[in-house]
Amino acid sequence: MATIGYEAADLADFIATLLAFSITRLIDVRELAISRRRGFAKKALSAALADAGIDYVHLRGLGDPKEGREAARAGDVARFQSVFTRHMRTEIAQADLGTAASLVAEGGACLMCFERDHSACHRTIVAQALSGTVPITTRHLSVSTGFANSRLHVGSRKIAEEWA
Repeated sequence: MATIGYEAADLADFIATLLAFSITRLIDVRELAISRRRGFAKKALSAALADAGIDYVHLRGLGDPKEGREAARAGDVARFQSVFTRHMRTEIAQADLGTAASLVAEGGACLMCFERDHSACHRTIVAQALSGTVPITTRHLSVSTGFANSRLHVGSRKIAEEWA
């Protein structure tokens, strides 16, 4: 399983990164699947991914609630973690965690949220929760500017993996 953030990413580079790492299903773990970044709102992203042969699933219950997002933006890591950990015990989060576990077990899955740095994002907490139910290794992917037009993308996936 992988995770990825789209902060400051171009949609073409984002999709090229997913393809280079053989991602076949993107699991959107944003509470609200909206974005100011062109192409990353739910409808546009889902269509672009479908064109690339990647399934899109939005699991809103695994999104960080507003209070947690506000704490993270304010740099209050302890409050952010507390809010999200409490949220993960809710019925909707547990239901969506079960759905995510089934999807991840099938292979080729990647959790997506906004933050580029996975260590500052709730998707890492979700990945850790999943690793408690599904035997997985998590790889945190980064989107590189210009990747969609690079020889690495056009070349083998092995080269892309070594470069990331």
